[in-house]
Amino acid sequence: MATKQVQLAWMPATSFILKDKDNLQIVMKKPKGVSASDLLPMSLIGCSAHDVVEILNKQKQALLQLNVTASATQDDDPPWKFRAIRLHYQAVGAGLDPAKLEKAILLSQEKYCSVYATLKDAVEITHTFETLEA
Repeated sequence: MATKQVQLAWMPATSFILKDKDNLQIVMKKPKGVSASDLLPMSLIGCSAHDVVEILNKQKQALLQLNVTASATQDDDPPWKFRAIRLHYQAVGAGLDPAKLEKAILLSQEKYCSVYATLKDAVEITHTFETLEA
């Protein structure tokens, strides 16, 4: 079983600095950085998008661009629990097969995306998709 370590440093002048295992930084806290609660849906679309791109490439799809948005619904009161996350995938390319895009999304969700696997029993996650000709 793999263990990964990430870090956070709080410094009054620079807000919160998150570092991944490779020491890459993300600034957290507005106005200079990402809000903590935005990191959850961002992690989900990052994980899934990576999988979808890899799968479509293996399917020999001429993918030129992938845009993924996440709309998250949270409670109005603390601790502001996430209730639903809706993902929308927009794939841009030449002659993309919508069925292959949907298959790539489902494979990501069902087999490859660790963030999806972790969240799926706690948050309602749905998706839509579209293909656009380049």
